[in-house]
Amino acid sequence: MQAKKLKILRSTLGSYRKERDEFLFYCPKCDHHKAKLSVNLDKDCYKCWVCDYSGRRLSRLVRKYGSYTDFKAWSKFEERVNISDFELLFAELEMDDRPEPLHLPKEFVSLVNKNLPLSSLAAQRYLRDRGVTKDDLCRWYMGYCPGGDYEGYVVIPSFDTDGDVNFFVARSYNGNWMKYKNPRIERNKIIFNELFLNFQEDLVIVEGVFDAVVAGYNSVPLLGSTLSKKSKLLKSIVMNDTPVYLALDADAEKKSMRIVDVLLQYGIDVYKINTSGYDDVGEMTKEQFNRRKQEAMKMTQDNCLLYRALNA
Repeated sequence: MQAKKLKILRSTLGSYRKERDEFLFYCPKCDHHKAKLSVNLDKDCYKCWVCDYSGRRLSRLVRKYGSYTDFKAWSKFEERVNISDFELLFAELEMDDRPEPLHLPKEFVSLVNKNLPLSSLAAQRYLRDRGVTKDDLCRWYMGYCPGGDYEGYVVIPSFDTDGDVNFFVARSYNGNWMKYKNPRIERNKIIFNELFLNFQEDLVIVEGVFDAVVAGYNSVPLLGSTLSKKSKLLKSIVMNDTPVYLALDADAEKKSMRIVDVLLQYGIDVYKINTSGYDDVGEMTKEQFNRRKQEAMKMTQDNCLLYRALNA
């Protein structure tokens, strides 16, 4: 069995050398010029002695850096990997899920611009009252529409990995009866602001875009409270084995736990952030959210049962 595992790891990580009971590979994380990623087959763990990249379950390395063929072969060694779940997910990845091209409203005016017209004052006041800073305006490329179909709306665009607009959130700031007026596209096909996300680092999942503004770096809004198994976001998380911090609104507890169940099904590390005491993350300050994030509870198959019992 060891020879078969080493063959898969060599396909995934490249050449190696043996040192006592461990095997040294080149680290895919820091790309150091020497083989410093120590792999222990018996203990099922790995650690890079340069960048400290480490973890248990070698299947994570194979899933993250190897081919699907490698991962499928490795799954034969682990009973806990349900390869049928991954087969369905990877099969759907082969389909063309790109949404139709989208454009911002032609009346869109960026609030990052200098010498803004007087018509922007109400939009600026609305965002300021929500705790949005100048840095946030730049980071999220926020704007507004002084006329047209989106008159009276703050507009927050989303960009795909090519830098093209794939969605935008339009939020009323002047009392329009329709609070949100967003494009009618299939949201499963897009990841909000995918251009700025790094799936090699911890990802924060929230409900709305203003929640994501508070959550800060590497946060993504679901634009709702569900994570479909058909969504591009879930596929990207699973493909990259991305650890997730989940922070849905306090009144979406059941939906939040369903998302936890889905992520655990694919072996993703999930941390649940306590949002009680607030209607949503957007009501918190950035400092309050970061404190809650530091206190997040790591979810497992075992403690999910206890968590549900205590929060029933």
